[in-house]
Amino acid sequence: MLESPLNCSILKRAQAKGLVEFHVHNLRDWSTNKHRKVDDYPFGGEAGMVMMVEPVDRAISELKACRHYDEVIFTSPDGELLTQPMANSLSMLENVIILCGHYKGIDWRIRQHLVTKEISIGDYVLTGGEIPAVVIADAMVRLIPGAIGDEQSALSDSFQDNLLAPPVYTRPAEYNGWKVPDILLSGHEAKISEWRHEQALERTRLLRPDLLK
Repeated sequence: MLESPLNCSILKRAQAKGLVEFHVHNLRDWSTNKHRKVDDYPFGGEAGMVMMVEPVDRAISELKACRHYDEVIFTSPDGELLTQPMANSLSMLENVIILCGHYKGIDWRIRQHLVTKEISIGDYVLTGGEIPAVVIADAMVRLIPGAIGDEQSALSDSFQDNLLAPPVYTRPAEYNGWKVPDILLSGHEAKISEWRHEQALERTRLLRPDLLK
């Protein structure tokens, strides 16, 4: 689930440039059980399985013995919602661990004593935390200087200024009777900038009025 998305597009180029490194670890490597188990039944009789504290603690402790980590992030549906400002902040960190949840959840003591930040990518539940981990990694890495060809492009994305992005167009200027707005062809930078801001405001009012609060 991780190998393909972490080695495509911007994430692949960022690694090739030496801007970022990904290391995927299997928690079963830190299990002391002969069957390499990392989960067990929850106390209290609730349905489902729970990730055990010991292999997670052993894994994080070993990784921390090798280098300093700015954050130990847990992907959780009840964590803090991932936003563009959060991605901006995370992109400036040196090293992070992302712990992917699974099964019914993880032993609460992991969250109490080992995790420093909990992140959700939305109000829904997935099979595991691998996909959210990739989303977090992508949101972080694309902001690292040099990761994308035009660094200004990332700064004009939706949510960077708490607004949705304005419409964008490219050649041809007319297709099938559908025309590009004249203002974008005018060459008048100030008026184009004003138009883009107005469009961003209007789209945000219509689609995400909560952002304007």
